[in-house]
Amino acid sequence: MKVWVAVVGKPRDAALAAAIREYESRAARYWPLEVVEVKEEPARSATEAVVMRKEGERILARLPTTARLVLCDPGGDACDSTRFARFLQDERERAQDVAFVIGGAHGIGSEVRARPHRRLALAPWTLPHELARLVLAEQLYRAGTIVRGEPYHK
Repeated sequence: MKVWVAVVGKPRDAALAAAIREYESRAARYWPLEVVEVKEEPARSATEAVVMRKEGERILARLPTTARLVLCDPGGDACDSTRFARFLQDERERAQDVAFVIGGAHGIGSEVRARPHRRLALAPWTLPHELARLVLAEQLYRAGTIVRGEPYHK
């Protein structure tokens, strides 16, 4: 089992980028982790729909077709950390790769929205994509500690 995190763009704020790297590095101790950053589509000369479609195409091109696609979406299923850890452990036991997708500033296109096995709410509100990436990285780390019975999760 491998965990993929596919995101649009790189974090612009240095402190936020450092926090993301820290939690992704911690999460990688528990789950084989690969982060895929795709280029943001310039929005100056295109509609939002075109931007989302092109960014979505880039994401799908970089992910294995056999991975369970999980779209991070405020309208998705909410779950607590323990349930999230159970989901990841179940996928590991099935030897099933999981690919989490976080859209860009304009969201995610219809082609990607039509493909997920699951939609996961990281919060009940819309998060900036960089902050969503940090929240996901921290929860991947927390899930690893829960599965191993380590004291981080209280």
